[in-house]
Amino acid sequence: MKISILATIALTLGLSGLCLAQSNAPYNEGPVWVLSMIKTKTGLADEYFKQISGTVKPVYEELKKQKLVLDYKILTGEASDPHDFNILILVEYPNMAAFDHFRDKMDPIQEKVMGSADQRKDMAVKRLDIREILGTKTMREITLK
Repeated sequence: MKISILATIALTLGLSGLCLAQSNAPYNEGPVWVLSMIKTKTGLADEYFKQISGTVKPVYEELKKQKLVLDYKILTGEASDPHDFNILILVEYPNMAAFDHFRDKMDPIQEKVMGSADQRKDMAVKRLDIREILGTKTMREITLK
């Protein structure tokens, strides 16, 4: 009798999980992107790119190597008005779960590439002279069905 009850419960839970997994959404969920909108001061975009080539790029490359991020892209263009960004940095993560305990994985990589927390803070303060982060957004990529 106990086996029959346990089997019924297991079957019910399994079927309810299957029903919950199905979605009527008109799209399939894909990877997650973090977008950072950067505004450099006039004429200093190349200086910013030089700075991040030696710091940010090696971090992203190591994250890719360890499969913590899938990819990253940096886009540049003209700002549409004085309050707009001219650089967009996109970092692709496999899913939302990739953010779980991410700092525990990221800190050793940053320390190896960019130095101690104090050194990284000094670099960030230096960058304030040439750029401003206007915002950051996390968005999920979708594929329409």
